[in-house]
Amino acid sequence: MVLNWIWISFFLIAFLMAAGRSIWGGDLQVWSDIMNASFDQAAFAFEISLGLTGVLTLWLGIMKIGERAGVVEFFGRLISPFFSRLFPGIPKGHPAMGAIFMNISANMLGLDNAATPMGLKAMQEMQSLNDRKDTATDAMIMFLVLNSSGLCLIPISIMMYRAQGGAANPTDIFIPILIATAIATIVGLTALCIKQKIKMDKVIWSWLGAIALIVGGITWFFASLPAEKVQIYSTFGANLILFSVIIAFILAGIRRKLRVYDVFIEGAKEGFKTAVMIIPYLVAILVAIGMFRASGALDTFTGWVESLVAWLGFDTQWVGALPTMLMKPLSGSGSCAMMLDVMKTNGADAFVSKLAAAVRGSTDTTFYILAVYFGSVGVSKTRYAAGYALLADITGAIAAIAVAYLFF
Repeated sequence: MVLNWIWISFFLIAFLMAAGRSIWGGDLQVWSDIMNASFDQAAFAFEISLGLTGVLTLWLGIMKIGERAGVVEFFGRLISPFFSRLFPGIPKGHPAMGAIFMNISANMLGLDNAATPMGLKAMQEMQSLNDRKDTATDAMIMFLVLNSSGLCLIPISIMMYRAQGGAANPTDIFIPILIATAIATIVGLTALCIKQKIKMDKVIWSWLGAIALIVGGITWFFASLPAEKVQIYSTFGANLILFSVIIAFILAGIRRKLRVYDVFIEGAKEGFKTAVMIIPYLVAILVAIGMFRASGALDTFTGWVESLVAWLGFDTQWVGALPTMLMKPLSGSGSCAMMLDVMKTNGADAFVSKLAAAVRGSTDTTFYILAVYFGSVGVSKTRYAAGYALLADITGAIAAIAVAYLFF
């Protein structure tokens, strides 16, 4: 219901904004800009789905090998003490647990392309337990909020963008992003546990403590490295782990005497079907976002915020990163474009550019995740998923601002 009204609001606000610009500003071009944006975004949504087709085909094929070989089940048992408390609606040993673990692990390593098909697999497994196929279960909402909070231990792509933008030290945002995304995850997880009446016992607290220790250890390790080595080691580590997972799945399939190639093809066919299924959901959300942005509503809102912050007597440097902050929950490519625009305008080493990078890495693309993941299993009633996912987004953005002022 929340997503429904948010989607409608994009169109209504864009229309009212365009009408105002035409009536009081004489701007008639805005209507063409909005409609062109709708066409461009519709085509872009299809391109994204087309691009995902290959990735989904590959990774759902690999996941099928892992599932048949028992590796996914093994991962499920490994994290069962923690996840059985966060996902009480999922039976112990169910394949959904392993798929959830693989998805969250890929997100932590900053491997977006690998995380998406694993996440879609997890949603399909959870949907098999759902008695009301059009309505999100508590487990689905918990999974979506964990994805939206975007706990990322190694933000590879953002460091690469900063390197391409000419930053003197592209990795200087590594620790700020790590801290901000950890805060967003802990707040989102705790709030949802309260909402779903999940008891925060010693098992949950011990796992959260372990996450804090891991984040602290990674922070210490990379802080001790020379700046030029951080990106090299982080990229190497993430890709080594990813390729090792592929090899482990294949070897496990051989050990189980599976016809590994045939099993891969079986899973790959599922990936193709899933890619086609998400096209309407992507078109719906990306067109709405594109029209909202083309109407000038986003720029107007940013201007209002800057004026208010200045009137209150606070520093306004962070407002330059507000478009990235607002676009991040709506569109990954849009927030990336906003971040790159800030870097291009102000220079990669400007405070606002570093803040924009920290904000973009602090959480994930909430509405994209909601549209794709729920859309892949035909869930239309998302209940309170959007509200709690946005709570994690807001927390991550505020934490990113605070940490950026502390570090930069």
